[in-house]
Amino acid sequence: MTDPAGLSTRCIHAGELDDAHGSPHTPLYTSTTFKFASTADLLDVVDGRKPGSLYTRYGLNPTIFSLETKLAALEGAEAAWAFCSGMAAETALFLTHGRKGIVCIGDAYGGTMELLAAQLPELGIPTHLLLGSELHGLEAALKTGASLVFFETPTNPTLEVLDIAKISAIAHEHGALVAVDNTFASPVNQNPLALGADFVIHSATKYLGGHSDLTAGALMGSKQLLGAVWNWRKNLGTTISPEIASLLMRSIRTLTVRVERQNATAQIVAETMARHPRVARVYYPGLPDFPGHAVARKQMRGFGGMLTLELKGGYEDAVKTTDQLKLFAIAPSLGGVESLATMPVTTTHHGVAPEERARRGIGDTMIRLSIGLEDAADLIADLEQALA
Repeated sequence: MTDPAGLSTRCIHAGELDDAHGSPHTPLYTSTTFKFASTADLLDVVDGRKPGSLYTRYGLNPTIFSLETKLAALEGAEAAWAFCSGMAAETALFLTHGRKGIVCIGDAYGGTMELLAAQLPELGIPTHLLLGSELHGLEAALKTGASLVFFETPTNPTLEVLDIAKISAIAHEHGALVAVDNTFASPVNQNPLALGADFVIHSATKYLGGHSDLTAGALMGSKQLLGAVWNWRKNLGTTISPEIASLLMRSIRTLTVRVERQNATAQIVAETMARHPRVARVYYPGLPDFPGHAVARKQMRGFGGMLTLELKGGYEDAVKTTDQLKLFAIAPSLGGVESLATMPVTTTHHGVAPEERARRGIGDTMIRLSIGLEDAADLIADLEQALA
């Protein structure tokens, strides 16, 4: 098919393989290995002279090929690799393009922070952790020889919005590559490659999967830059399985309608909670008085389905409020059709030292909300009865 302009059309049709029996979707190929008519045909695939299926652990499987074509189309990328998790995608990227040093700007998922702060330095990889307000220190960090700049936007859990174009320009002036974790925004709301980034990362477990029933990751970028990542994925054993690839393709077909509904509901919930007497602050890019609102309007088409409430009172008050929720499920993760609530200090950032959480503004009274597809009035009623 020709490349369509519309994202919804790409979500449905990109990458789908023609099937001899008339299936509108790529079949699930569970085969671990694939046969060839001759040794010469096998070597053409092994040596990269011709595309083809070979061995599923390598990612050379038609179902995985189909998914990766669809993933690339979502972000306007030349290519994409699918992984067994978002952390697997990040790890392969860091080990490939970050060995000279990685600069992380702003908040990030707790597992990512642990990887950057503790584990990669054990391998001799220098890491520089800057707050979003410390962008003035980026050039100094890059002058140490760092080869990769990484950040989320919006960030987890404070929804800080970082200027992708501005950071990319600074990094490229110093010969560094830029990777943006686009999980919170999703391709519906933001496309970092179009704003100057070199890589886009997704925890496909979240909005791309959208139903809390799969775990996967994705890395998108140019064919040249992704080429070096392929062997790391292959030999670390972090390729997605064809069963999960097929399930993820099913989910992506409804991505735009899900995210657009979540955007709209999150906006209503954020505006309502901003007026509640027990709420000290609402972190949401769609609020006009939110510090990152202007940048969000510039680089995003929608403000997403994630918001964080900071309550008045103390930790125990936040725990009691969270425990009183009925419709919101108390659970980590995000992006599914059901609404979830979690306190970052008990889940996503539980392993981050209290003083580091305080430095990053991740408070003990924060409740992070992932807005699903329920009616906005019902979600607001649940929050109000819990706050009461």
